[in-house]
Amino acid sequence: MTGQPIERETSSPHRVLQKSLDLPCGAVLKNRLAKAPMTDTLGNGEGDSTEAQVRVYEKWSEGGTALSIIGEVQVDPRFPENPGNLVLGANSDQQALQSLVKRALIEGVHLWPQLGHAGARSHQPVSEPKGPSALEIDGLQCAGMSVEDIQELPDMYARSAVCAKNAGFSGVQVHAGHGWLLSQFLSPLFNRRSDGYGGAIEARCRIVLEVVDKVRRAVGPSYPVGIRINSTDKLEGGLTEDDALEVVRLLDQTSVDLIDISGGTYFPGAKEISDSPNQGPYFLDFARRAKGVTNVPLMATGGFKRREQAVGAVASGAVDMVGIARAMALDPRLAKVWLTEEGGDPDFPIFESAPPGGITDWYITRLLALGDDQEDEFKLSLPSAMRLYRERADQHSVQWREKFSRPAVSG
Repeated sequence: MTGQPIERETSSPHRVLQKSLDLPCGAVLKNRLAKAPMTDTLGNGEGDSTEAQVRVYEKWSEGGTALSIIGEVQVDPRFPENPGNLVLGANSDQQALQSLVKRALIEGVHLWPQLGHAGARSHQPVSEPKGPSALEIDGLQCAGMSVEDIQELPDMYARSAVCAKNAGFSGVQVHAGHGWLLSQFLSPLFNRRSDGYGGAIEARCRIVLEVVDKVRRAVGPSYPVGIRINSTDKLEGGLTEDDALEVVRLLDQTSVDLIDISGGTYFPGAKEISDSPNQGPYFLDFARRAKGVTNVPLMATGGFKRREQAVGAVASGAVDMVGIARAMALDPRLAKVWLTEEGGDPDFPIFESAPPGGITDWYITRLLALGDDQEDEFKLSLPSAMRLYRERADQHSVQWREKFSRPAVSG
């Protein structure tokens, strides 16, 4: 049963993380550690996977994680988060996808793409951003979506989910967090609509529920469907914890199998929560509240740096799974380390005076080193990592425009 504290053996805390988790659809996660979704930009600039990306996910699978989620996989190439994203659609390179699945779906690991749409925050060099409402503020300009635009979304997500299933992925996660499109609908910062998709939280959540329902109908009852949501936008005027709790209540009435709780948003002036110097997991207090309104298994992502934090979160019953991203970028075998009696924690780099987004850029470039089997030689400074990240994004943008600038392209 989910939500119940797991008895912790004080002499063997790793056993808490070793326990398997049954999802409502019938799938089983072999332990309580997940490689949480993070943008890796390891695609080839045309929406397809690369050898470097395959190698990274192969390493995480070999490293013992129960679930690995590929961040920022796009359902519509007109609105990507980054031109290094994967796209799941009719034009996807099926051979590349099958190679990714074959090499990462090993040792009982689950591999899920995180289905997303950047909306108002689409990568401007390759996109004309559209969000729930038209916005014209410093650092953010976008057109507003029509009702017809919105009503096309469930089918887009469903088609990508079917593509994932046909390629052999073992499940999907719907991305409704971090200020991307579905999260934008939930947030009053982005959603200023006065029709059936705006206003009260129930209306702002409407399109999220419609997407979940359409995806479930498309993939069937036994295929895992997860979702990531914000516990809060961490910004004045954004999604509050009380509203996020109502989102959890509404999701409890759907067929989702795993709710991944995170927080923060990409909005002008917002600070990245993952760059926070604060120690400890960020969203466990909200997760404890959420446990009171849902029986769906919960995962929390953000701030887990030491094994004792992961053990405590699961043992207390606050969450059923722990999502880890940056720590697994530092050590792709971290799950196996934490699942042994000896344990051990990664050494996190310390950055002074990091510019906005700089630390994220550093971790993304470290993933490139992982994919090239050069992580032991990875010694890039923060400015060098930022420069490499931007050079690759510029190169990918040229390729993306060449492939996806033709009319009538959809996911």
